[in-house]
Amino acid sequence: MRIGLALPQYGGFADPAAIVAVSKFAEASGFDSLWVGDRLLVASEPRGQYPGGQIPPGFAHFLDPLTVLTVAAGVTDRVRLGTNTLNALWQPPMLLARTVASLDQVSAGRLDVGIGLGWSPDEYEALGVPWPKRGARLEETLDVLETAWAPGPVEYVGERWTVPHARIDLKPRQTPRPPILLGGHAPATLERVGRRADGWLAGPLPIPVLTGMWATIERTAEKNDRDPSALRLVVRINPAVETDDVDPKLVPRRGSVTQLAGYAHDLETAGAHEVMFDLQTSTNTVDELIATAAELHAAITGQR
Repeated sequence: MRIGLALPQYGGFADPAAIVAVSKFAEASGFDSLWVGDRLLVASEPRGQYPGGQIPPGFAHFLDPLTVLTVAAGVTDRVRLGTNTLNALWQPPMLLARTVASLDQVSAGRLDVGIGLGWSPDEYEALGVPWPKRGARLEETLDVLETAWAPGPVEYVGERWTVPHARIDLKPRQTPRPPILLGGHAPATLERVGRRADGWLAGPLPIPVLTGMWATIERTAEKNDRDPSALRLVVRINPAVETDDVDPKLVPRRGSVTQLAGYAHDLETAGAHEVMFDLQTSTNTVDELIATAAELHAAITGQR
């Protein structure tokens, strides 16, 4: 199982020097991947429910995810670079296709494109993007991305976007395209992952719940004549890291390094392909983040 780490991106961690420091640390310490998220604003009176409960105040100061990955790409050579998740509906899909292809070229083919629909109607409103029918817009966005990245001249006519017959010679480094992973837990998301994505970005669910959802994805893949074993399961954890053990019922949202490593081991046993940790809400400085990440990595690899 791969081990990933969220890059410094928001609140007091939104600093170019921190991105460089954590990127270099992760590459040198054996982490397999570096990840970013995507936030635009924190509404004074939110109309949507943040999945983690209370919205972290640091989300009001949030660096652009693809810019952060570009910085990380420039100071690393080995680790994969991923978005978990990118709110793809916030920009026209052809512009997104160009940016993603550029980043995949800059990173020498190390990009994983994790896409989500978001949870905040306020962010959609600020961007002039309709909140209803997000699933249908995502389906067409994926169609446009795949069209733009396909070999040769391109052309697309859909309900929302039209791409005239044209040459687009900029293609991703990876073929046929960078892996596309989808985030979310709704039945429609699980069906979409099994039908057309390369993997699922899941949250820190109880293992039986997680494996049940993953089984749904695998069955959907089989129904669509796809190989379930080719799909990836990546689990993101934003833990409150405690010095001492806590009630096991609170793990993995809260727990000691030992308890979090134990949950990661259970994930591996259950068939997860990767676990990634975001430590920006449980540490206060870059040095503390790096030290905690090093402890987690050592504890997880030491249990194998």
